[in-house]
Amino acid sequence: MRKRTVFRLAAGTVLAGAATLAYASLVERNLFTLRRYDVPVLATDTEPLRVLHLSDLHMMPGQARKQDWVASLAATDPDLVVVTGDNMAHVDAVPGVMRALAPLMEFPGAFVFGSNDYTGPVLKNPFSYFQADREYAHGVNLPAGELRDLFTGAGWADLNNARTTIKAGGRLIELAGVDDPHVERDDYAAVAGPVSATADLSIGVTHTPEPRLLDEMAADGFDLLLAGHTHGGQVCVPGVGALVTNCGLPRSMAKGLHRWPGSNSWLHVSAGLGTHPTAPVRFACRPEATLLTLIPR
Repeated sequence: MRKRTVFRLAAGTVLAGAATLAYASLVERNLFTLRRYDVPVLATDTEPLRVLHLSDLHMMPGQARKQDWVASLAATDPDLVVVTGDNMAHVDAVPGVMRALAPLMEFPGAFVFGSNDYTGPVLKNPFSYFQADREYAHGVNLPAGELRDLFTGAGWADLNNARTTIKAGGRLIELAGVDDPHVERDDYAAVAGPVSATADLSIGVTHTPEPRLLDEMAADGFDLLLAGHTHGGQVCVPGVGALVTNCGLPRSMAKGLHRWPGSNSWLHVSAGLGTHPTAPVRFACRPEATLLTLIPR
């Protein structure tokens, strides 16, 4: 009788695990969700401004459902689109990225790259994400130059270690960004400095939300900081949240809107829209884009 009970428990555990894996790989990773937050960063008595934040598409050929959903976000009528990297996961991904983002390129935009805009993903042990000092493994070279030309050709601002001002929503917006800190491509010193007093809004942009970098951007007075990279943990525990962030960011900030500690800056971390192609699962962490409505303080 005892052996039979143990067998039933083991069988039940296996079945529950298989059902969870099937849900995470076949259902939840395709449950694209639009999050909405109000962010109080504008001057008193000014009109709201809508910023659409996209990240971590990790586009593969043939992902028409993801492309269609992202393209449909043009209906949100954003004043500004900001893309925080890791757009590709395959050498032939540029046409899919173009199909997804083409309707959004009718709006003012800006972007930074992530590591997976330069080199492709490689098979890895998922438990390696718990090793903070693990060595980063680069895959095949990706067409980053082609993707950059696509974005800049649409008039979007390239913020990879760059700083600029643009007009969007009738406002002057100062933007500064860095290339991906996760693979040590960032050079914030090249763009550092206090925000302009003449700008209506200032936004700092990075793919990986490394605290050392966010501290510097916040110290320079940027109103809003945008990042991706974490996938929100990708596989989360209900009631607990993310187990890892794959960077120095606290797990409590793995996704969503937060006030950056010790500053007046707000941080939004996108949980992203894709997954690593060798681990195509999401659990308790739906793929997402975010519409940030900036409102008066």
